Amino acid sequence: MYRHGNILTKVGEIATVQVRTVTATLEDMTGPIPTDQAGATTADLLALPGTPLAEAIVDLIRPVESQSVFNHSIRSYLFARLVAARLALVVGRDYNDDLLFAACAMHDLGVASDGPHSQRFEVEGADRAAEFLIEHGTPAADADEVWQAIALHTSSGIAERRGTLCLLVREGVALDFGGPLGGDHLEALTDAQADAVHAAYPRLEMIRSLTDAIVAQAAKNPKNAPRYAIPGEFIRERETFGQTRLEHACRSSRWGD
Repeated sequence: MYRHGNILTKVGEIATVQVRTVTATLEDMTGPIPTDQAGATTADLLALPGTPLAEAIVDLIRPVESQSVFNHSIRSYLFARLVAARLALVVGRDYNDDLLFAACAMHDLGVASDGPHSQRFEVEGADRAAEFLIEHGTPAADADEVWQAIALHTSSGIAERRGTLCLLVREGVALDFGGPLGGDHLEALTDAQADAVHAAYPRLEMIRSLTDAIVAQAAKNPKNAPRYAIPGEFIRERETFGQTRLEHACRSSRWGD
């Protein structure tokens, strides 16, 4: 099992990772990319890293996550890049795009159907992601950065202070919830950009689907659902109120789900 180390390397000191537009890959996964008068801009918006590592990550998560959770994970990455642009953060200088994709795409790996389900989902996902990265040749320091970003993605007020990668993952995820998770960057994308992303990666009742998955994972072991942590509170709120406060709040979020 991967154990989180005390490594706090600065994101951004890694060589530039090139990003290519993966139109064919997107069409295979989601159907034709939506086009409009700014077709090139839309293609850039939806571009995923064209690296072997990114492709291996997609191959890992697609079979073991629901389509709704998979789409949420990819949208979180696309939204995180927009937050980075809003903050004037430059890929290759301030953050590594492959690591950002890895952390966003695997941030809910803890609820995957093939997991051991023996820890709270954030930690289980972080462990699995770090192990996967190391197996694919990622330096331990970089894997540790991803571990932190995934383990802390539900920890508002902490993730934002643990470096650029943690900040971007937290904000990308928060942006995909449309407001209830906090975050200061709801205006990082326009309505037209949001429409393009949601056309390529539909929401598919993401809030309910992800909450169901977290609750199911948490119910398998008392260690998975500590009180006052999100998994424990989700179970308690579902049992008490029939739904979580997050599900209720998201009905009035920017995305309305």
